[in-house]
Order: sequence, then C-alpha cells, then structure tokens
Amino acid sequence: MFVEREVSGGETTSQERRDAGQNDARILGNVVYCDGARATIAAFADDAEGAVTAQWKVGRMISINLGSTRTVGLVYAIGKSELTWNADSQNPIEVSVELIGEVRDPTEPGGKPVFDRGITNYPHVGAIAHYIRNRDLQAVYDLAGRRSITVGSLSQDEAVDANIAIDDTLARHFAVVGTTGVGKSTAVSLLLRKSLAARPDLRVLILDPHNEFAASLPEHCVRIDTASLDLPFWLFKLEEFTEVLFRGREAAPEEVDLLRDLIPVAKNLYRNPNAGMFLKRGVDALTADTPVPYRIADLVRQIDERIGQLESKNDRPALKALKTRIEQASADPRYRFMFNSRLIEDTIHETIGNIFRVPHYGRPVTCFEMAGMPSEVVNSVCSVLARLAFDLALWSSGRLKLLLLCEEAHRYMPADSKLGFAPTRHALSRIAKEGRKYGCYLGIVTQRPGELDPTILSQCSTVFAMRLANEQDQAIIRSAIADSSASTLSFLSSMGQREAIAFGEGVATTMRLKFEKLDPALIPGSVKYAGDVPADPSGDDVDLAAIVGRLRNAPKPQPATAFTEMADTDRQAGDPGYRKPAAPGIQPSDDFDLRYGLKPATFGMRPQNE
Repeated sequence: MFVEREVSGGETTSQERRDAGQNDARILGNVVYCDGARATIAAFADDAEGAVTAQWKVGRMISINLGSTRTVGLVYAIGKSELTWNADSQNPIEVSVELIGEVRDPTEPGGKPVFDRGITNYPHVGAIAHYIRNRDLQAVYDLAGRRSITVGSLSQDEAVDANIAIDDTLARHFAVVGTTGVGKSTAVSLLLRKSLAARPDLRVLILDPHNEFAASLPEHCVRIDTASLDLPFWLFKLEEFTEVLFRGREAAPEEVDLLRDLIPVAKNLYRNPNAGMFLKRGVDALTADTPVPYRIADLVRQIDERIGQLESKNDRPALKALKTRIEQASADPRYRFMFNSRLIEDTIHETIGNIFRVPHYGRPVTCFEMAGMPSEVVNSVCSVLARLAFDLALWSSGRLKLLLLCEEAHRYMPADSKLGFAPTRHALSRIAKEGRKYGCYLGIVTQRPGELDPTILSQCSTVFAMRLANEQDQAIIRSAIADSSASTLSFLSSMGQREAIAFGEGVATTMRLKFEKLDPALIPGSVKYAGDVPADPSGDDVDLAAIVGRLRNAPKPQPATAFTEMADTDRQAGDPGYRKPAAPGIQPSDDFDLRYGLKPATFGMRPQNE
C-alpha cells in the first residue's frame, strides 16, 4: 500500500511554480485512502540513509495538491501498522489527516489565494501531500476584509499572525474556557486591551469575583467595590430584593406577597406624601418592580399599620417576621451599598452613569470587585447590573455599546436549574439571546464549562478553549465545534501556557494560537492591592488588627458622594416643604442627555402618552 519514495516524481502543476529540476524536498507522501472528511497518507518516517526526518507532526497542517486546487488537512494521528521499528531499511508510516477545506489560486495576477471551508474536489489515491506554503496558511485564516485585531500567532508558524474579527466576536458573544492556571485572565485582559483600541465606543463592565482585573487595565478602568458602590435598594426588583432579605434561603410566600402589596404604597408615598394608602391605577401605575425611590421608613410604617389592623391578625406573624428581616438588612454594615443613608433621592441617572461610564471621561471600563461582598447578595447585585446593562442598551436605541464580562460565570449560571438565582440567570440569558440586536454583548470566562448553563454557552459564537483536563468539560466543547475540526480538540488536555483553540464566528476556521505576552505588571492578579510589598518570612509584618477589622466588617466614615447625603431627621425627601441641599456630583451633560437618548427623569419608566 506504500509508494516507494524514489518512484514519486515532483509536482508538474502550475501551482508549484518550480521547474523540473527542483528537488522534492516539499513532498512528504501520497494519499492512499480518502472519505468525505478524512484521508490517510503513506509516507516514511526516515530518509534513505536511515535518519529520522520528523517531517510529520501531530497538529501540523499540510496540503494535498490536486492541480487546480490544494486541499488543506490537519494531521491528527501518525503510526506504523506493525508497531515495530526497522533499523535496516526505511520505515513506512500511515498519517491520518482531517480535511479542513481547499485553497484556490487567484484568477487575477498578483491576487491572494482564496480559502473555502467546503471541498469541491476530493483527493484521489496517489495525490501528493506536501508542506503547506506560508501564503496558503495565511489564506486559511484570512478574515476576508472584516475588521480584525491581532491577539498572537499561530502555534504551527509563529511568523503568521493570529487574527480575530472583533465585531463578530463581540456582537455574537464569546467565551474563554480553561482550567486553573493556564492564563484565562491574562488572555481576557489582552482581548479587552485590543478590543478597546479597535472599538473606542465600547464600554465594559467586569464582574470580578477575585479583584484582579483593575491592576491589568490601570489606564482604562474605574474600580468599584463595596466601599464605593452605591446601588440603592429601590433599583432591585421584588425577586432581587427578596433574595437579599432572605439571605439566599427560600423565601416565605406570605412575606413575598406582603412586599408585593406594600412596596408600591411606599413608592406612592414618596411621590405623593398626602396620597396615603390610595394607589393610582392605569398605564403609569407603580409596581414593586418599578425603579422609583421609596423609603425603608415608609415601608416599615406600612407594616406597623397592617399589624395594628384587626383584619390582619392572621398575617401578623408574617408581618412581624418581614419587619425584622428589613430592619436587620438595613442595619447590617455589609449592606451599606444598599442602605447607607435614610435619605433617598431619585439619582438613577447618576448611578447608572457611574457604573456604566456614561460619559466615560477616558475610562470606559468598570471593574466591579466582589471579593468583599456578602455571598448571599452577590446574585442579586449581578442580576441588577445585568438587567440594567440590557435596559441601558435597549433604551439608548443601540447607540450605547456595552460588554458585560462574567468571570467565573458558572457561579451565576449553573447547569443545574435548581442552583443559582433565577433572575440572574434570566438577565444574563436575555443578553445572550437578544443583546446583540441592541449593542449589549456578553463575555463568559469559566474553568468549568461542564457546570455552565448549556443555553448560555451555545449563544457564544466564538470560543477560546485553553487547556482542559476534565473529560466532561472537553465533551462540552467538543459538542460545540464543527465536525470538520473535531480532531483539533484532541489537543485540549496537552496545550501549553497561553495556547488556545479558537473556533466560531470570530475566526475564519478553527485555529490553534498562542496569545501575545503581556507585561508582567499588567497580568491580572499580579498586584491586587496598592502598595503590596514582599511578605516577611517571620510573619511579623502581618497587621492582625486590620485583618480582624475586615473580618468584623467595621464601617468606616464615608466621604459625601453624589448619591448619598445625611438625612434630616425632621424632614425627609417626599415630605412637604423638603428642599434638597446641594451635593457635588456628576453634572448632566449634552453627551449624556442627547447623544445616548437617555432622559434621567424617565429612564426605566413606561412611556406616557402626551
């Protein structure tokens, strides 16, 4: 079945562009078997003198010359049929190749070769296989004029740049998966830097559970943590607010029903202090989910009035329990970002402007650091931010481009529907399914794709798969890749640092690449806290008092911001005669009000008929 090396002549087609006297150095073997997706090539592992040539390597691309076209294949297996080595003569081998597509020469002189994923002319038995030209290799990964960024080089040939189509990668969502320590965060930081350079209109919100990305994007980002975050509780929907009150446990239906009735009353009292218990009905009626301010004091007062009513005696246990939950949550120092002042102001435009960088003032990235946030409220906060991101893009009519990047995404969107928080899953799923229509994009980073909701992962049209050792995780990625490139994933468990297999809409064809090196100072997690110094081996430099203070979460005096101010104990917002004192803050600008189509007084409200 093997063809003798001295019998095979050089290629005579015009594609070789060589004369008859040129040697056969590029000829590697001949096709002896081919089906619709794979081919087998007969070759020799050594030359006539017995020296091992190492011409065939797993993962290398080769081309098969067919005259008018050249079929491109990927070597995925090499072996000898008899599994023995003969030192006295040449050793024939069988090379298994997966067919990827074909390259055609340009019709016009001076043009570039054209690559097509489909195969119109399959290799015949005896067709010559040889090294792929650098020019053909570039044609395989050519993006056909789409706006691209260079993120590294090909693993096979470092002289060829690895380019991705940035618009398709963002608009159709992307995922970066890989086991711990392979460089996922570094790859994400590199992708963000390149994306911001190519798309200055892009704004990014990073859900950072390990507080590591701010150091990698110092000139682009604004850091927000529990000390600087101001996310008023009235921005939370009923399900999200209930999750906070019940600390992640299953909510009591009776108390949820009471909240659904009482929160609209409290909101109405804030807008109309003399309205009492009467609620307005109609298209502009308030609900428990309407993002309109209200006061916790009004909500507690309504609960007290209900407790004192004779007809509510059956609800008294639930009312008392609900009152206790609200008072405990509002007094908990860990929830300062929600209940840090009794004074409530309608500052939704300033809140979203600060979080989503509108306007961005040269820093379009927000690193939302969640390491110090109570675990029982992380789901609710992520749900609010994801929901606001989608609504912001929707109501700006697509003029605002937002990327929501979820690090450790399997925490928010687990595969088991019984786990996680349903509103968070719904908010992220809405971005994954509908976000690209309005300019809201989703980036997923996870080390366990097997534990991620398959619906979310299926919406990510571009995947960067780094080293994965778990068989279940490999199976998930294998199910997402095209059959013609399935053998590429056999390298998933053995790839090196910074290496990834990219496939999907953002690349021309499945590509094994190596990401560029980042400056060590810009690697995520390299400097988590300002002023880090090498630790004393004796441990004498450890400030135990500071650690205990963090454990106790002792509140520190907070400077006045645009979102909060000290309350007047005699007269509060919503009371007759109340006058809001001046507070320094972000002044509304034309860039905010007109360019993005956002009106602070009406954002999040149902449009009213004039």
